[in-house]
Amino acid sequence: MQDQTDLSTIDLSGLRRGQWISQIASIGDAEGFSEPLGRRHHGVFVERGHTLLVSFESLPGIEALSDNATPLGWELAQTEGWSSLALISARDTWFRDQRVFEFFDQLLDDGFFDEFEQVIFYGAGPCGYAAAAYSVTSPGARVLMLQPQATLDPRVTEWDERFAESRRVDFTSRFGYAPDMLDACEKAFVLYDPRERLDAMHSALFECKGVTRYRLPFMGGALQGDLIELGLLVPLLKAVADDSLTTLSFARMMRARRDHLPYLRKLLAKLEKSGRTAMAERLCENVLNRLEAPRFRRRLEAIRAVG
Repeated sequence: MQDQTDLSTIDLSGLRRGQWISQIASIGDAEGFSEPLGRRHHGVFVERGHTLLVSFESLPGIEALSDNATPLGWELAQTEGWSSLALISARDTWFRDQRVFEFFDQLLDDGFFDEFEQVIFYGAGPCGYAAAAYSVTSPGARVLMLQPQATLDPRVTEWDERFAESRRVDFTSRFGYAPDMLDACEKAFVLYDPRERLDAMHSALFECKGVTRYRLPFMGGALQGDLIELGLLVPLLKAVADDSLTTLSFARMMRARRDHLPYLRKLLAKLEKSGRTAMAERLCENVLNRLEAPRFRRRLEAIRAVG
């Protein structure tokens, strides 16, 4: 039997995108399979254990969030023995492409997902949309989505003007409306910041059977990067897999935000904007008791000077 590649040793950072695709394709061919899906998408499967993570990722996102410029699933393949199927887009496409449709049709026809005891779909933002949309091809799967869009069909979400350049993308054909595609999943989880108005409005469209929505106020509109920085994304995926993600376990995980300065700065700004000076002072004191935070020290001194 051929030795498995130690995925933790692979470093694809600094490669040009053509070189990156070539390298990741060669690894997929050696470890499972690799399949180009037109000019904008690629699928790479690395076979390991009986749990499969189907991750939807954009190449710019991988470049920004991974030190080694490798798909998220490779970390879990190495540390947890999961298999990884990474669907990679050249940019934000929501994976609305006939070649991607056909790829999942072929996986379904081949009984690919039936070979695994557990299948997890994951994505964030446009990739979160895709995770929900394509989960329908693996009935009984579980799905984790960070601030996903439900659709960009202007008849449904005309209030979302963030993606005007993508309004011509067809969201009415197959796999179109993401919340409906979750009907066959066992469980699905949506994470979002309720203070990000448009993310919250999309989240409300996922209020359906089998879907649990978790609020992360003051975390902002880049949840994936923050959760990776906090070391929480992998534990969240593991909790989804072993069915231990509950309101209580989620709250316990998110206590890590107490030491996350971007979150604390947003919370401080809200308190000051709403005139809750005493609460802002106590927050600054609490942070300074635990962390080196010059900005909070300056704000505390300013509050006390005025008081």
